[in-house]
Amino acid sequence: MKSLVTALVMLLISAPLLAAPAMYRYDTVHSQIFFSVSHNGYSMPMGRLHIAGGWLRFDPDDVEHAATELDIDLDSADMGDAEWNRAVRGRDFLNAAQGRLAHFKSTSVTKTGERSGILHGELTLRGVTRMVNISFTINRVGATIFGMHRVAGFSGRAIVIRDAFGMRRFAGSVGHKVSIRLEIEAIADSDARQHYRQRHPQVHTDAAPK
Repeated sequence: MKSLVTALVMLLISAPLLAAPAMYRYDTVHSQIFFSVSHNGYSMPMGRLHIAGGWLRFDPDDVEHAATELDIDLDSADMGDAEWNRAVRGRDFLNAAQGRLAHFKSTSVTKTGERSGILHGELTLRGVTRMVNISFTINRVGATIFGMHRVAGFSGRAIVIRDAFGMRRFAGSVGHKVSIRLEIEAIADSDARQHYRQRHPQVHTDAAPK
């Protein structure tokens, strides 16, 4: 009996510890969202949006239990021209004056490869909530060059149908499918979710079961 107990103790000691998912806050300087839509079939102009804030729960060894919540600053929409910016931010499109922040809340993650997956979630834009799927690649998880922070980096792509969010104007000249590209960095921060919810109490619901 004593030998059995000893063996069990040794097994527990030698067994690898399961790493808990780490919490991250989005690096709003190094994270960007690019969007592109057809202009009368002549070209696919690109614009840029900034992330206003958010949190990520992530373990690279257990991707399917990741979760996130973030806000996108619609008033940051930049097409490279002041008049064009006003049109895109205006009520025919993003309507930033009536609701400056778009909100994304994850619901689940599907792993598709060693470093890739699909993030499923709800995007709330212009007061309308629709499901959006984001295909993503894990670029790198590690310390910064000076060792000051632990960073997780991702690239992602999605398609959004603008009509589904009430943007139906100029159907003959502006495309209906909006291509989204995300380049994301997040910094390890155990208080990220708490701080986000303090700043944005109107969207403090859980993004996924704990």
